[in-house]
Amino acid sequence: MVLSLKDVVVGQTILPPRVLIYGRPGVGKTTFASKAKNPIFIQTEDGADVAGAARFPKAESFEQINEAIDTLIAEKHDHGTVVIDTLDWLAPLIYKKTVEDGKTNPNYKTKNLMQIEDFGYGKGYEYADGHFRAVLDKLNILRSTKGMAIIMLAHSELKRYEDPASEGYDRWMPKLQKKAAATCMEYSDIVGFANYFTSMKSVDKGFGQTKNIAIGDGSRVLYTQEKPSFIAKSRYDIPHELEFEWSALANAISPKPPKKEKTNGSD
Repeated sequence: MVLSLKDVVVGQTILPPRVLIYGRPGVGKTTFASKAKNPIFIQTEDGADVAGAARFPKAESFEQINEAIDTLIAEKHDHGTVVIDTLDWLAPLIYKKTVEDGKTNPNYKTKNLMQIEDFGYGKGYEYADGHFRAVLDKLNILRSTKGMAIIMLAHSELKRYEDPASEGYDRWMPKLQKKAAATCMEYSDIVGFANYFTSMKSVDKGFGQTKNIAIGDGSRVLYTQEKPSFIAKSRYDIPHELEFEWSALANAISPKPPKKEKTNGSD
C-alpha cells in the first residue's frame, strides 16, 4: 500500500472504550459491568449469575473463550458490551493451553512440560503472551465491527514496586503475572482501581499527641489516575476519582459539546 496525504485522518475517532477494572473481592466489579450497555459476560469464574446478566456458560478452557468471542463476531445480536470476568481466572486457561502447545510444538524444544514455569527463564509467559494478545485482537474486532465496549475485570493484589527514583513500596495491581498485566493494561483505554472510599481523621491520644485513623462510609470509588498506592490510567480527559458506577464513567467519557466562545464581551 502506498500512502499519500489523502490517507491522513484528522479529528477524533469515537469508538467504544476498552476498560480494565480491578479491585478487592466484593467491591462490586461484576455489578458495575452488568450496568453497561446490554452486556454479555464471558465467564471464567462465577459471578455474572448473581448479577442476572446475559452470559455464556463458564469457560473451562481457552478454546471455549475463543468460541464465545467468535460467536459474538459471527452472529447477529444486540449486545453493546462484552465483559471478561475475570482476567486472573482467564490466565490459568491460557497457561494450560501454552503448556499443551509446548508438548506438541517442536519449536519450543522443551521436554517434560507440566506447568508454565517449566519452559524456564520466563519463556513460558512470553509464549503465553501471544494467546493473551490473540484474545485482545478478537475483542478489538468486536469493538470495531460490532460497536461493542470492552470491559475486563480482575482482582487486585499488593505487589512490591521498586521505584528507581526512590525506595520501593507496595501498591495495588491487577492480580496477574507481570507480562500479562503489562499487555492488558497497555491495551486498555482506562485502567481503573475500584476501592472503598476512606479518609483520614486525626484523633487526640492525650498528652499533646495525635494519631490518624482511616474512616469510611461504605461508598466506593473508581480511581483513574496512578498514585503511589495503586496503578491506574486513562486516555480520556476524565476526573481522577469517580463514583464506582458504570453511569458515572460513561457520562465522564461521553463526547462533550464544544465550549461556546465568548463574543462581544458577553458570557
